[in-house]
Amino acid sequence: MRVLMDYRAALRERSGVGEYTHQLARALIAACRRNGSDRPLDLTVFSSSWKDRFVPSAELAGATAIDRRVPVSLLNFAWHRLNWPPAEALTGRTFDVTHSLHPLLLPSKMAARVVTIHDLNFLAHPERTRAEVRRDYPSLARDHARRADAIVTVSEFTAREIVEKLGVPRSRISVCLPGAPDWAPRSKAPSTGYVLFLGTLEPRKNVGGLLDAWERLVAGGFEPTDGPVARAFQASVPDLVLAGKATEESRSWLARLERPPLQGRVRHVGYVHPENRRELYEGARLLVQPSLEEGFGMPVLEAMTAGVPVVAADRGALPEVLGDAGLLVDPNRPDRIADAIVQILNDDALAAACVSRGLARSREFRWDRTARGVYTAYMKAIENRRCASA
Repeated sequence: MRVLMDYRAALRERSGVGEYTHQLARALIAACRRNGSDRPLDLTVFSSSWKDRFVPSAELAGATAIDRRVPVSLLNFAWHRLNWPPAEALTGRTFDVTHSLHPLLLPSKMAARVVTIHDLNFLAHPERTRAEVRRDYPSLARDHARRADAIVTVSEFTAREIVEKLGVPRSRISVCLPGAPDWAPRSKAPSTGYVLFLGTLEPRKNVGGLLDAWERLVAGGFEPTDGPVARAFQASVPDLVLAGKATEESRSWLARLERPPLQGRVRHVGYVHPENRRELYEGARLLVQPSLEEGFGMPVLEAMTAGVPVVAADRGALPEVLGDAGLLVDPNRPDRIADAIVQILNDDALAAACVSRGLARSREFRWDRTARGVYTAYMKAIENRRCASA
């Protein structure tokens, strides 16, 4: 089976989608090596950019890399709006499957077409997305999803949304959960440390709501919903570390860090490469993920794998990922966010229970299972295209 994968999301500063793309490529290569001729796969990873070049790595040895010096914005406009050029013309190769790691199809003359849809936030809140996404995704995603030969998604939550909002039959959707990183859990929790937020500083991540919660903690204006727990909270509030790429929308949030009461109590460390994230979790007393919507929530899985307690929003796929391994809160209630943080910081038994359940839960997420699921989706796509052409 000859597969073309759009690798562009993983070309630089890999966020959730970029990391999923990279790890899926690795897992597909590894799965085919383990299975030998039972599951043959000829994988081509495609990248394009005007200034960034694909750098070959041992992790992707076994895949063919095709890198074109074409601006991403120009190619996206041609692909999304003109349905041109076809993958065969751009790469000089033919494929059985083309796999787009975002909701819009890769043009192809003959290949079965697969898309991965991570979330549908661009439909509900286009104002929270970047300009190119606002231009293309809301108007095109429904048609592209219906024309796709198979759809891959990363959670049952997003699968339900695809059925409800895009009108796609559930039978054409494959849920392929991401895998946990290959990390050993830390030996013990730090007695001192920081509370960690990890993610791009964009509106749907609810950074503003998190800062509101932090102001309540550091300014002494905390009115808890669980009085006894909060009254027992005598230790000083640790620092909050924001790890993630800044955006235009984050300017007002970052400006708050320069003024009391957040000044000196919240640090923005910028984008952290996946290879350095394990070290970031090492010093964290807990992870807080107060997103308004998530199609999955990789930092939650990373934290559970590292042995870090989690406070997460009760929205999107986050409850599906976290299960009973942490505390879920209403992201629109800064007091509830602050309360949950206080509970874990002040209750060693609760924190230890969250860690234990999180470690057990993280072992359920494996990239080899992801690869098997995606390979099955490729086979389904080929069959669906064959039936449609008959």
